[in-house]
Amino acid sequence: MSKITFLGAGSTVFAKNVLGDSMMTPALQGFEIALFDIDMERLRDSEKMLNNLKNTLGSTCRIVAYTDRKEALRGAKYVANAIQVGGYDPCTITDFEIPKKYGLRQTIADTVGIGGIFRNLRTIPVMLDFARDMQEVCPDALFMNYTNPMAVLTNVMNTYGGIKTVGLCHSVQVCVPHLFSQLGIDTEGVKYQIAGINHMAWLLSVTKDGEDLYPEIKRLAALKQQESHYDKVRFEMMLKFGYYITESSEHNAEYHPYFIKRNYPELIERFNIPLDEYPRRCIEQIEGWKRMRDSLVNNNDLTHKRTHEYASHIMEAIETDKPFRIGGNVMNTGLITNLPREACVEVPCLVDRNGVTPTYVGDLPPQCAALNRTNINTQLLTIEAAMTGRKEHIYHAAMLDPHTAAELSMDDIIAMCDELIEAHGDYLPKYV
Repeated sequence: MSKITFLGAGSTVFAKNVLGDSMMTPALQGFEIALFDIDMERLRDSEKMLNNLKNTLGSTCRIVAYTDRKEALRGAKYVANAIQVGGYDPCTITDFEIPKKYGLRQTIADTVGIGGIFRNLRTIPVMLDFARDMQEVCPDALFMNYTNPMAVLTNVMNTYGGIKTVGLCHSVQVCVPHLFSQLGIDTEGVKYQIAGINHMAWLLSVTKDGEDLYPEIKRLAALKQQESHYDKVRFEMMLKFGYYITESSEHNAEYHPYFIKRNYPELIERFNIPLDEYPRRCIEQIEGWKRMRDSLVNNNDLTHKRTHEYASHIMEAIETDKPFRIGGNVMNTGLITNLPREACVEVPCLVDRNGVTPTYVGDLPPQCAALNRTNINTQLLTIEAAMTGRKEHIYHAAMLDPHTAAELSMDDIIAMCDELIEAHGDYLPKYV
């Protein structure tokens, strides 16, 4: 029996999406779906929910919950990862509150910036533990990473874990539909290309019947900027730098030095920037789970519609050899020629029986590559810190972060990092 292992299966709603999709896929019938999580209550919730869903869908997949991670991984052909190390309390709270003491405000803090750096530092050791287990019990499995910070973790699993890994983020497949919906444009017959890095990939071209749609997109965007809306940061970046970005405005507000600035407080209102957005979402999700748990976990009539998440489509394409195209996060093996080869990039990939095959992009527009490199700098120094255990590289990563460097002095950045290291305690390995 072939096996799909889901690490972080206590993410019950997300597990429903990815594994519900899998149970609806004919090519994946008969697979064992192995669940693992360190939270036993959430693991049992997901097991019960998925068994109810299996019965409703008439799936022949077998749902098995494991308390031993290595046994959950043993013999797996596919591994999906959706863990969060440290959770909202204490780690997300720490990531936001200590920087706030230094005057550094954030919105999401899960990709780059101070929050992204420390989320990486506490997650990388766990991911490398996964890799060691996989090398022993399923060395040929495809690791599908959904955990943020996407670029760094996918890079580490490929480069240091020795595990065949693709990073999956739905910002690519929703980019054009969301943009066109805001501007009132029909997406039918539209062709486009997207490439860059995770959460800062670029809509490089967008055409219909051979006509470039960008001039009309920018005309409508300029008009929309005169009113209040939730995507003002991305529209402003497009109007100033020429290309639309895949990930949301609340994310991109903290990836650049232009929007969250103590000396320009009016920018927060002007660009509708939701400071401290991620902690609010965490609280809402915790409360929402309390309200919806019973209807999801104990619902014998629970059903599902296949979602736009890539995982089931990837597995289906490999099993059937029917090609499927994704936007995947992979190592930059000469794919984007003006970004570092050491970086993880997000590019179109073809999936079939041969696995995930990324496609060549070439040079990005120079201004887009330059913006990507400002974030790649922090990513690569974060990896250097994690792999060497040297505290100085944590400082380097933070001092190279565009938003942090624009707001704080080097001395304050170092002091803030030291305070964050101490506050994280055993969630981090020891740094020297």
